[in-house]
Order: sequence, then structure tokens, then C-alpha cells
Amino acid sequence: MAETSNTQHVLKSQANWDALYFYQKSDVIYQLAFAFCERFIHLYKDRTRDQVIQAARSCKQNIVEGLADGVASTEMQLKLLNVARASLKELREDFEDYIKSRHLQFFVSGEPRYADMLNYCRYHNRLSDYEPFFAQWTDEQMCNYAITLCHFIDRMMMSFLKKLEQEFITEGGIKERMHRARTGYRQQQDERLKQLEAELPRLKQALAEAQAEAAKWKAAFEDLKQRALKMYYEKEEEIKRLKELLGEENL
Repeated sequence: MAETSNTQHVLKSQANWDALYFYQKSDVIYQLAFAFCERFIHLYKDRTRDQVIQAARSCKQNIVEGLADGVASTEMQLKLLNVARASLKELREDFEDYIKSRHLQFFVSGEPRYADMLNYCRYHNRLSDYEPFFAQWTDEQMCNYAITLCHFIDRMMMSFLKKLEQEFITEGGIKERMHRARTGYRQQQDERLKQLEAELPRLKQALAEAQAEAAKWKAAFEDLKQRALKMYYEKEEEIKRLKELLGEENL
């Protein structure tokens, strides 16, 4: 039976994470963190290097995994996206600690460089917008841009999580969707059964009328057949008599 417009779906649509700004920025922050570590954190002497890279990677990868799992489980999606936020906060803390421990400067409100940085991070999301600067910025600049990106990503993710939370409250998780889908399917079958049962007496009456009509036509056919046969035999007998009569006259 064809799927009706009110059919409930168990699986949700796959989110295109590459189109989400917070994912795009998370890709930037991972690549920025990697470039930062390559330039400013010693490969063997500072364990912070691995922690920074792994925190940035965890943020990006958990966004991808969370959005992918959201096809089946909103609950799992919420958990993984919150793991991504936790990794992001860890990463931001590492960049802030780097500035503090090296006695560098935080860019603060009121400074031209702060306003420029804020506007750039707000309106630029793709890696290609930032990558040319990775080899040019100082460690102070990279840290400040990274911290600002972390703030933007966190705010965007919180808005997204609130939306998911509302969906979860109103629609439930996969168990609720499975129940609604199954219940909806059963309701459709019940409605179809009632419709067929309601149509059955009418169809039965139509069948009886058709059978009566067929019987009438059958009787008419039989009558016509018998009259035709009678006429045929009568004509055949007349032809036979005429032939016999003509034969006697010829003698």
C-alpha cells in the first residue's frame, strides 16, 4: 500500500554538518591548533602539544559523530555535542594558559585589534579564510583568535543544542518515534479495515444485482437461442420438402 502523508518516520534526516557554521569554525580551530603547536610548542618537551591537538580534534570529530548519530538518536546526539563543547572549553583553557604563562596580552574590548579580530571571526567560517595567516601570526595573535573562535563555536553550539532539546521534549527520542510510527501504521491498517468492512455490504448488494442481471440476460439468450434454432430447423425442413417436390416433378 502506498505511503500516506501522515506516515511517521523513525529515522531523522541526516544533517549536513559541513553547512553548519559551528562545524566550519571547528575545522578552522583544529587546523589552527595544529599549526600553532607545530610553530610554538616543542614536539617532545611539552605535553601540552598533544592535549591541544587532541582537544581540538575531539571537538570537531564529536560534532560529526553527534550529527551522524542524530539520524537515529537525539539523546546520543545531545551527549556527543556536549562532549564536543567540553573539549572546546578544554582547548580554550589551554590557549588562555599559554597567554598567561608566557606573559602575553589578551586582546580586550576597546582595542582596535580586538574589534578587528571579533568582526573577522564573526563573519568568516571557512578554513581558507584563516589558513594564509597561520604562518604569519605571532603566538599571541593565534591564541587570541583561537580563544575568540572557541567562544563563537560554543555560543553557536548552545543555540543548536537548545533547538535539539526542544525537539527532544516535543518529539521524544527514537523509542518514542518507533512507537508513534508503529502506532500510526496500525491505525492506518485499522482505518483501512473499517473502510473495507463498510464497503463490503454495498459491494455484496452490487454483486447480487449483477448476478440477477446476468441471470436475466442468460434467460433471454437461451430464449433467443431456442427461437433461432426452431426457425433454423423449420427452414431446413421446408428446403428439404421443396427439393423433394422439385425432384418428383422432374421425373
